[in-house]
Amino acid sequence: MISNWSATAGRFFRAVRGSSAPMTHALIALCCLIFVIGPASGFNPAYGTGDGLLAEQRAYFRRWGVVPANLFDGPAGEALTPATALFVHGSWVHLLGNMLFLYVFGVMTEERMGRVQFTLFYVGCGYLALIGYAAANAASQQSLVGASGAISAVLGAFLFLFPGARVTSLLPFLFFLPLRFPAWVVLPFWAGLQWVAARQATQGPGVAYLAHLVGFSLGFVFAWVRFGRRARVRAAPAPAPEGEKQP
Repeated sequence: MISNWSATAGRFFRAVRGSSAPMTHALIALCCLIFVIGPASGFNPAYGTGDGLLAEQRAYFRRWGVVPANLFDGPAGEALTPATALFVHGSWVHLLGNMLFLYVFGVMTEERMGRVQFTLFYVGCGYLALIGYAAANAASQQSLVGASGAISAVLGAFLFLFPGARVTSLLPFLFFLPLRFPAWVVLPFWAGLQWVAARQATQGPGVAYLAHLVGFSLGFVFAWVRFGRRARVRAAPAPAPEGEKQP
């Protein structure tokens, strides 16, 4: 069994090193690994079952996630939580939705930025997106986890860098028929949905729409400032659903 796992891991890391977007694949692998060994996956028997498991999950999210009230009034170590929260997810749906978007939009964005710049961009924008959400909800005691702020930044950068890329979208009011639209149509529409949802959201557990908006705006502005009009290129089609499920 151990040898099989070692062989599988070896093949994966060789594939990552040989890919055109190694950091995108590495980020996906790291998020998946952290989720599987954590309490939310249900795979690790060390966290127990039933009410004990739920208590472990709450404690885990409070330790590694962002708690806005603690971030601004707690110990200095809380300043690290916006970075650790980027790699923690609350459920399988949350994880897989985020990783799908990261894979679809991250590969081309990393190829354009380069692996080092892309990694710093991803973590930096994700950190600031969570800070922005926490600042707007400074009294909240709810834990916030997930990579959606960072991935939203990738979407914003993708919109600037590849506005003409064709994106496959699944629209519920058309019975989820796959339709292809350019990124300049799909991604602003997605951002508009986040804005509408953020205005209607109330403080408490749910989706951090504001973090999506902050991340998306940061990503677009970063690509605009860093690359300018010369960065806009015609890109190959990129398949992706219309929206994502978030924490």
